[in-house]
Amino acid sequence: MAVATKASQPEYRAEARFQRVSPQKARLVLNLVKGLGVQRALETLAFTKKRIAPVVHKVLTSALDNAKYLSDERGLDLDVDNLYVKNAIANEGPRMKRIRPAPMGRAFRYQRRLTHIIVTVAEREGDHALVTRVETTPAKAAKKAAKKAAAKSTTPKKKAKAAA
Repeated sequence: MAVATKASQPEYRAEARFQRVSPQKARLVLNLVKGLGVQRALETLAFTKKRIAPVVHKVLTSALDNAKYLSDERGLDLDVDNLYVKNAIANEGPRMKRIRPAPMGRAFRYQRRLTHIIVTVAEREGDHALVTRVETTPAKAAKKAAKKAAAKSTTPKKKAKAAA
């Protein structure tokens, strides 16, 4: 039996491969912009003092340009103001093995890590807000008030007086 699923919004992505920074350091910056609107993410990256921030800014700008171009190519109606950073990943690239000279003719090996950065943007469905507030209905509030009143009326002191 096949299950019908709702058509999801198209995603647009950009990559920066073989960046000379460790994935752990890149993830610190990428976690700052995950889930933010594109404009707010670009502003955040502009004022972040990490060395990889300009690279992430460039990748996010590229993903935004890809979204504009591909939506025009496919004839889709894209609201650029409604785009957000859906996914931002820093994957491990190949490692460069290096040797550092050590005392008494020895050598220490170390690894220079490389990173592949992938940023995906998509159009936010529905409201622009990240958090939606659920209002309680008046019927639910009335039920809660009735339960509290019933609980207060059956206290042990009143039961003892009623029995006497």
